[in-house]
Amino acid sequence: MNDQASFALRGRNPDVLTCIANLSNDEVFTPPEFANRMLDTLAEAWAERHDGADIWSDSSVRFLDPFTKSGIFLREIATRLIKGLEAEIPDLQERVDHILTKQVYGIAITRLTSLLARRSLYCSKYANGEHSVATTFENESGNIWFERTEHTWRDGKCIFCNAGQKDYDRGDNLETYAYALIHTDDPKARLTDLFGDEMQFDVIIGNPPYQLGQSGGEAVGGFAMPVYHKFVTAAKELDPKYIVMVTPSRWFAGGRGLDDFRSEMLSDKRISRLVDFPDASEAFAGTQIKGGVSYFLWDSSWQGDCEVSTIHGGELTSPPMRRSLCSYDILVRRNEAVPILQKVLSLTESEGVGNLARKVSPIQPFSIRTNFRGAKDRSGLYRPVRVIGNGGDTFIERADVPRNEAWVDQWKVLLGRAYGAGDGFPHQIYNYPIVAEPDSCCSETYLVIDRFKDELSAKYFSKYLLTKFVRFLVSLRKNTQDIYSERFLFVPDLAMDRDWSDEVLYMKYGINDDERAFIDSMIRPMDGSDG
Repeated sequence: MNDQASFALRGRNPDVLTCIANLSNDEVFTPPEFANRMLDTLAEAWAERHDGADIWSDSSVRFLDPFTKSGIFLREIATRLIKGLEAEIPDLQERVDHILTKQVYGIAITRLTSLLARRSLYCSKYANGEHSVATTFENESGNIWFERTEHTWRDGKCIFCNAGQKDYDRGDNLETYAYALIHTDDPKARLTDLFGDEMQFDVIIGNPPYQLGQSGGEAVGGFAMPVYHKFVTAAKELDPKYIVMVTPSRWFAGGRGLDDFRSEMLSDKRISRLVDFPDASEAFAGTQIKGGVSYFLWDSSWQGDCEVSTIHGGELTSPPMRRSLCSYDILVRRNEAVPILQKVLSLTESEGVGNLARKVSPIQPFSIRTNFRGAKDRSGLYRPVRVIGNGGDTFIERADVPRNEAWVDQWKVLLGRAYGAGDGFPHQIYNYPIVAEPDSCCSETYLVIDRFKDELSAKYFSKYLLTKFVRFLVSLRKNTQDIYSERFLFVPDLAMDRDWSDEVLYMKYGINDDERAFIDSMIRPMDGSDG
């Protein structure tokens, strides 16, 4: 065993992989501590399904990180295997060569990360170099593959990842961000092309790129396009025994283009564990990922409920709970929220009360854009209508209101379409409602949440929106800053003939003291609410 290998396999401090900066918020380097948390989850599941056996003592298990960046997963897997296989393969160099050539594989996402991952795993940017801890590789790449991959353009977009051609059809000196595993119709055949053999992996693990549009080019259509779900789908097509993958948690209840993916994930009974971090900085220090991050364990032989855990403040927020992920059309991320929601929906159904979402206007309720600026005052207008916008109130002719002119005559309650105040708790969820009188409308900065014939009903409703009860139910479906009708699907559409305070609502729906305390921990008071 050479000195370089011996040094590479010793524990040492500091670990350089704890110090490197992220490429961006979309391509995040996984800290060693977090990678080892995921590996612990894998090892526990393996032992449960294999009569207590240690996965790190099995010399036949193959691991693949198909989107390796720093190489942390590959390095930590190799470290565990080196210890676990000591009895089976006593000679250290023989053991290292076996692990690195037969068990641990990676696909880098860029040329830079391929070199970084090889350095982490082989202690050399060349797998067959003189400083490599492996002695049997004949090629420079070893088992960490990278070659430039091109997008396949059709009508200005990539048919595999939906990247915009104007942003990613670039010269040879720039990365294409055409990730190998998801730019193919047949991931299994693609692996054969990459590694020169018909490969079957037992474990697929890692932290995929999250989106295109904010790292390496403009977003398609002005939005960043998620890609992490495509890696999850491709990984399943490889038929491994286990998948352990960290992704943004936005898919739980939202995310552009993720409806089909969310439905598939919630109905997949092979997801046996889900560990959620509402504050992404607890997983990736110094990184803001709206909605948090989570990792899941997918077990090909599992058929049942998923064990859901939430980590906040470095601790479990409640004991892990086994529950069905498909009870609702979104994933209710906090275990403590489930019994509260069940009470609300049960009584709502028995009373035949609808949900508030059916009342909420679409985006651009009056088709007036955010940058609209009308007349400064009513003077000179025949039938003036007040336009409520983020630049202050202006005025427009009644006949010039582009859409929903009939709403102009009604009392309306508005909410700002976006509200973000970080991922900390307790949270406000949305901004203060505005009671808008007749002869008024609004720009697309706001949504019309409901409309009324009289002022008193509108004021009752405004206070209803201020309650922690309503904001809590909205929060279960809101993990980004955006407000739209779907966020209100859990909120009962109660008659606005009284003052609906939190105390009255808690009594009505049987919310006990512990559940009230949980709501208090999640939702902060607003003026006019009971808090």
